[in-house]
Amino acid sequence: MDKAPVSCLPTTPKMSKAKKVLDDAREIQNPELDLCDKGIVTFEELPGLFNMKNITRLTLSHNKIRNVPGGLANLVNLEILNLFNNYLEELPMSISSMPKLRILNLGMNRLNSLPRGFGACPALEVLDLTYNNLHEGALPNNFFMLETLRALYLGDNDFEILSPEIGQLKNLQILVLRDNELTELPKELGELTRLRELHLQANRLTLLPPELGNLDFTSDKSEVKLHLNPWVAPISDQLQGGIVRIMEYIRSDTYKFLYKRQMSLNAPPPPKTVDKSKKLSRQRNAS
Repeated sequence: MDKAPVSCLPTTPKMSKAKKVLDDAREIQNPELDLCDKGIVTFEELPGLFNMKNITRLTLSHNKIRNVPGGLANLVNLEILNLFNNYLEELPMSISSMPKLRILNLGMNRLNSLPRGFGACPALEVLDLTYNNLHEGALPNNFFMLETLRALYLGDNDFEILSPEIGQLKNLQILVLRDNELTELPKELGELTRLRELHLQANRLTLLPPELGNLDFTSDKSEVKLHLNPWVAPISDQLQGGIVRIMEYIRSDTYKFLYKRQMSLNAPPPPKTVDKSKKLSRQRNAS
């Protein structure tokens, strides 16, 4: 009996799943598109996506996407974009022109920089850049012009310095800088009067700027995390009494004198203690 001919075309069941989601969304005019964990590698597997201008929410997390085309900016009504856990190394400049984009999740990728002009995003409120390969030199010059930003997640990156321009983000309520390489903080942090969450754990910090005492973290909804830093002994001792105690201490004349003296010493920063070469974001880079 003759065998049936074998097709040379690749079979991509996950791609067909993604296309089915697209087709279904088109049919019912669904403004929310969930393409999470569909094995997507390129946007070519999503024909016609950029013509679906009614979309307000696009979820593409847990895929294998390496590049985002500039045509994404055609989705002029998009408010929420989730690209968490992909293989992204860069973003298109056009992303900053999306007029309604409020929430952008780029966590768990392998971004080494952000595109020029990124700070021009007109409506961005929540930006998650957790677990990438970013550092102070990777941010565009206008990054801190994101005046609408309420939450900024920069944890698990490679920042050693936080720009004084952070003080321009007057609407910021949540700032996460955990697991970086920060060796000092700018006094301009004290200008973020709406800040209610500050995560500084697991850096190389020894001192807190006295201006941080201008902020109010006494609310039940406030959260400040400072552990796993090589603090000078007086700060380390005061931390035993909790956040209220440490905030009172850094407002004191005693601490201001200590801070000024320590800064004048120009002591070398504490050594790095974490080997980040084994980060998943870097392993992917090598693959």
